[in-house]
Amino acid sequence: MPDSPWVMRTYSGHSTPKASNELYRSNLAKGQTGLSIAFDLPTQIGYDPDAPEAAGEVGKVGVPVAHLGHMAELMDQIPMEKMNTSMTINATAAWLFGLYVAQAQACGVDSRLLSGTTQNDIIKEYLSRGTYIFPPKDSLRLTVDMITFALKNVPKWNPINVCSYHLQEAGATPVQEIAFALATAVGVLDAVRDSGKVSPEDFPQVVGRISFFVNSGIRFIEETCKMRAFTRLWDVICKDRYQVTDEKLRRFRYGVQVNSLGLTEAQPENNVQRIVLEALGVTLSKGARARAIQLPTWNEALGLPRPWDQQWSLRIQQVLAYESDLLEYEDIFDGSKVIEAKTDELAEQAKVELDEILDLGGAFQAIEELKSRLVTSQTERVRRIESGDLKVIGVNCFSESAPSRLLGDHDSKDGDQVILKVDPEVENQIVKDLISWRANRDDSQVRRCLEELKEVAQTRENLMVPTLELAKAGGTTGEWAGALRELFGEYRGPTGIAAQGLRPRSSGSLGAKARGLPGGPPRLLLAKPGLDGHSNGAEQIAVAARDAGFEVIYQGIRLTPDQIASAAAEEDPDLIGLSILSGSHLELVPEVIERVRRVGISAPVVVGGIIPKEDQVILKARGVESVYTPKDFEIDQILEDMLSLVEARRASSAT
Repeated sequence: MPDSPWVMRTYSGHSTPKASNELYRSNLAKGQTGLSIAFDLPTQIGYDPDAPEAAGEVGKVGVPVAHLGHMAELMDQIPMEKMNTSMTINATAAWLFGLYVAQAQACGVDSRLLSGTTQNDIIKEYLSRGTYIFPPKDSLRLTVDMITFALKNVPKWNPINVCSYHLQEAGATPVQEIAFALATAVGVLDAVRDSGKVSPEDFPQVVGRISFFVNSGIRFIEETCKMRAFTRLWDVICKDRYQVTDEKLRRFRYGVQVNSLGLTEAQPENNVQRIVLEALGVTLSKGARARAIQLPTWNEALGLPRPWDQQWSLRIQQVLAYESDLLEYEDIFDGSKVIEAKTDELAEQAKVELDEILDLGGAFQAIEELKSRLVTSQTERVRRIESGDLKVIGVNCFSESAPSRLLGDHDSKDGDQVILKVDPEVENQIVKDLISWRANRDDSQVRRCLEELKEVAQTRENLMVPTLELAKAGGTTGEWAGALRELFGEYRGPTGIAAQGLRPRSSGSLGAKARGLPGGPPRLLLAKPGLDGHSNGAEQIAVAARDAGFEVIYQGIRLTPDQIASAAAEEDPDLIGLSILSGSHLELVPEVIERVRRVGISAPVVVGGIIPKEDQVILKARGVESVYTPKDFEIDQILEDMLSLVEARRASSAT
């Protein structure tokens, strides 16, 4: 009898709750067996759609959910008691979980029947993805409260999904991915154990509800061994550190999205075979097989996928599960000398790295060190691609290509037609909805719930209780996060770019030219406007430019246009580089340029991100000198271009 297939998901959500609900129901009708909700950046970072910080970001990379009415629209006609729902949400995980539970109760669904996962891994947000709000101590408090609340009230729910996926996207090696994720799980479990909120008798159940969300890259043999090493080490931790005797509660339970870092803008049709091979890394070994899988789409390096693209990725899973004989056999790698040797190697090296992190006080205490290690690993990966040591088909080798039929029967300049574009009117629609929602609720009840939330936050009581009451009363995402911001403050994560000499190639002619430039080394202000926290590209440019002799000013993620203008006025840079990957470039870049010019800074502006060709034309018409996209993988060439802009500006100023 074949094994049952894993839960099949597609990561999706955009525009509005109603539009996302229609997409979910369409995907479920096509055979998808679980939901994976993508929230927009304002929702992830605790802002309402009408907040100034949310301008240009609403509905772009996910669905906006500001209140219980939105959750009701999102789950309309979807049986919550039967659905397995994954929510990619971290800083505001407690709030979105509260909305989900409140909506189920409003529909008469017993919360004990709800099954699914909240990602709720704040460590990887500090290290790689950037959607954090609160400092580590307060974020850990929220995580502990969610876990202990779910244990008693929503026992089938996974309240945390320790997420190594984004660590690999930020450059983590397989060893780092294993070690950093296990260190996070240990940090969370130690905090739950030490909180006094769970009895020793119930603690094994907490361990049993810890799940993981991992990445699977193109080296699928190595990825298979990584998952076997993960499984082995987790079992040891559960037995030795937490004395869990039940094998079922020690099981390494994980979901996966295969690697998006390796998807290419050049020859995007190659992404299909990449996705298939990466799926094999988490399905071939029965003993370490994923329990849920979501696959990216072939065109995600170009922009937001369309429903058809998501259907294709779903069909990849279905062919693998239902047409192949994969599920008919025991673990085909048992007894393999090659697999066992590589698994042993990864497990031993990961154990060493894990012990180092624990000796530093654990993941929550070692954030700056872990971030630095990730930036170093990513720098080495980028260097290998540039040098050709790491081959990427269609990018640094075999780049000759006939026109891609997937891009349509039209000129390649119109290639952006193969991605989904969110109507700019969506933001106005959501803001009007929010105003109406506030006008029709009991404001006095909301104020009482907010005060209760703040009072509980100053005690050791469980924050989920007032969170759930605020959700039911009609509170909003921004109100919940704003109340806690008042008490906890906001955190600024490390940039990880402090290490010197990471890119020796830049110390050649480029470095000599930059260091010998008349007037002194070129001054580069790098900035990430808006709410986008994916900082890998900006960090790599910062490291490379600094090692090539530039003076680099980089203050991290989530800067407002005014903050960037103030930094420009203070630093008087020769060049300003902006990085945006959220799709909000048309709104944010012109605003930054306007603010910078208003304070008297004439430095040229360049932009990097996932930017369709027609948008590049618009940006250049609005004052951008150059636009760089994922196809521009040669960082030294980018730096050469930037240095030329600085030389031209200085020459012009001299005359």
